[in-house]
This record gives sequence, C-alpha cells and structure tokens, in this order.
Amino acid sequence: MTSELKDKIFTRYQVFIIAVLAFIQFTVILDFIIIAPLGALLMKTMGVTPAQFGTVVSAYAFSAGISGFLAAGFADKYDRKKFLMFFYAGFLLGTFFCGLAPNFYALLAARIITGIFGGVIASVSLAIVTDIFGMNVRSRVMGFIQMSFAVAQVAGIPLGIYLANVIGWHAPFMLIVCIGVPAGIAMLKLIRPIDTHLSVERSPDHSAFRHLKKTISHPDYVKAFATTALLTIGGFLMMPFSSAFLVNNIGIPQAQLPYVFMFTGMATIIILPVVGRISDTVGKFRMFVIGTLVAGVAIIYYTNLSVTPLWQVVLVNVVLFAGIMSRMIPATTLMTAIPEMPDRGAFMSINSSLQQISGGIASVFAGTIIVQVNQGPLQNYNILGYTCVTLMIIGIGMMHLINKMAEKKAASAASKAATEMMAH
Repeated sequence: MTSELKDKIFTRYQVFIIAVLAFIQFTVILDFIIIAPLGALLMKTMGVTPAQFGTVVSAYAFSAGISGFLAAGFADKYDRKKFLMFFYAGFLLGTFFCGLAPNFYALLAARIITGIFGGVIASVSLAIVTDIFGMNVRSRVMGFIQMSFAVAQVAGIPLGIYLANVIGWHAPFMLIVCIGVPAGIAMLKLIRPIDTHLSVERSPDHSAFRHLKKTISHPDYVKAFATTALLTIGGFLMMPFSSAFLVNNIGIPQAQLPYVFMFTGMATIIILPVVGRISDTVGKFRMFVIGTLVAGVAIIYYTNLSVTPLWQVVLVNVVLFAGIMSRMIPATTLMTAIPEMPDRGAFMSINSSLQQISGGIASVFAGTIIVQVNQGPLQNYNILGYTCVTLMIIGIGMMHLINKMAEKKAASAASKAATEMMAH
C-alpha cells in the first residue's frame, strides 16, 4: 500500500485521509462482524436463546439502516468532518456500552445505539472520498479503504476471539474502543474542514425534509438506489449459511474454519489494490462485468461441492472473493459519480441504508430456501447459488445504466470546465 500511495497520484494529506478512513472502516466492520463468532460464548455466559442472539445481530443492521435514512436530510448541511466526528463518537460510545452490558437487554440496547451511529459512517466516508478524490483515481482509493474488511477478517476476528476466550466476551468491544479513540483524536486534530459542498447555491427553503424528499425522488438517484438494493441482495444471499455449508456439506471441521477465512482474507488484502488500479485503467464497468463472470462461475462450482480438501476450498474461496471484490469496487466507485455535490451526503446515507436493509432481506429470503434435517447437510444451497448468479446477471444490465449516467455527468463536467477556461 505504502509504495503505491507514495507516487505522485496522491498528496501526503490525501494518503493520510485514505489511512484514517480505512482505519475507521476497520473498527466499524470489526464491531459489526465480531458479534457472530462470539455467539456460542454469549449464549453460554449470558444464558440467551438462539432467537435472542439473532435479535441482537439483526438489531444493529436494522437500526443502522433506519438511522442512515433519517440522517440523509441533514448529511449535506454540515462540514463532513464534523458530521463524521459526531457519528464516530456515538459509535465508540455504543461499542463501549456493549463491553459493559451485563445482560441480554442491555446488550440489545447497546447494539441499537451502535447501529444508529455506525450505520452512517460508511456513507459519510464515501461522500468525503467523492469530495476529495477525482473519478480517475477513485477506484484505487476505494480498493484501499475496502481492505479494512479483509484486515478485520484476517487480524481482527482471530484477535477478538482470542481475547474473548482469555478475558471474556466483553474484551473485543473494549479493544475496538481503545484503538478507535486515538483515531478519533487524529481526525479531530489533523483533518481539515470538508465543507466545499456548503458553498454550492441552494434553494431558500432547504429543509432537511425537502432535501430528503428531493433526493429519494430524483430519477437518476432512484435508478442507483434500485441497483444498490439488487446488488446487495445478490451479494448477501449466500453469507448467512456460509459457515454451516462449509461444516455440514464440505466437511471442514469447526476448528479449521478460521483458516478458510484467514487465508481468504490474506489473499483479498493483496487483490483489492490490484482490482482498484485495474478498474481505473480498463474502466469501471468493464471491470464489473469481468468480476461478475468470475464470481458467477465460482459460485456455481462452489455451491455444488461435496466433501472437499481444505486447500481446494481456500482456493475456490479466493477466486470467489476476487470476483466479488472486482464487482464491489467499480460498482461503489460508479455510484459515487451519480449524485450532485449538494446531494452527496444524502445520497450516500440513503444508499448505505438500502445496503443494510437489503442485507437483512437477503438473509430472511435465504432462510426460506435452505433446509436442514437432523443437523445434516444443508439442502438447496445450490439453488441459492443459482439465484445469486441470476441476480448478478441482471445487475450487469442495471450497472450499464449507472455507467452511462456516470459517463454523461463526466462529459458534462469536462465541457463546463472547458467553457470556463475559454471564458477566462
């Protein structure tokens, strides 16, 4: 990462912004995904039922989705640095309460608080990336920032589980607070105001409600939101039962599961910057199509596997994640080109909310397809795979529309810049 970012494409301040946003995303993602591996320990020590644990997990996603939608009307009315600082502080406070929770109800309330604040952070980060970085390098930036997911998978989850086993299930949450507070202080002291969008002329009656209504009714934005919902549902369909499929169908022992995620995450750390660079070079939409084809083939092969050696499972997972990331990065980058500057914060907030809610819908839908009898192999997982691939193919057509809109906006901006240059 360092050698690439030190070239003349980015200034030192931009490198710092990328590093801070990536680290913030790392803490938010780790907080979101660490709860699942702690499930067995939580149910044992707290005496919660599986249904209650499911409620704790879903509470974050739905509260994050709702808060992102509600925050959309205010997202472009403030300095983005202050907006990010406010929600990151709330996220850390919620995580701290998770670490102190003595019972199920306290933990549920703490997860709701964490989701309310954490659900807005990704959208604010995307708005900042769009404000600071040009479209020609944005995929590369997104590649580095989205490495946070892979790092959380490789380092964060194993360390969190280790601390939970040695100290207690509260420890991972306290770890996130301990590493998040210094990042927040660095943001406060070193990030400059990000308020260019405030200088754009607005209508006299620019209330939060009118701004929200205008954003969700904009024809181009509606197409983008529909595309996001479709891509998210397709991307989340297989996730809820991935571990159960590995254990019950492919025959990976429970003790070896971390190796699958660890090695896949390590490969993803290497793949993401490469995907970002290639996407900026060959074109975002072309990279999206290539990623879709790779992921589609890998999904069909993977979901029809029976008992398979660990090394082969890891290899297939690496190819699968390479395809998925080759879709995610260009898709996210193209989405950032759709909103006008005064609407970026609202657009990103709504888009992020749709991702959270669509992920929840996908999980529920997957549960209606999968069948398991007497703790045996999962049935219909391949049907889930075929459904996922079908949605991914439809997604190519929808992303084609998004790409056309992005190209039109880029051409219009270039023409406007040329006209202004000639006028001067």
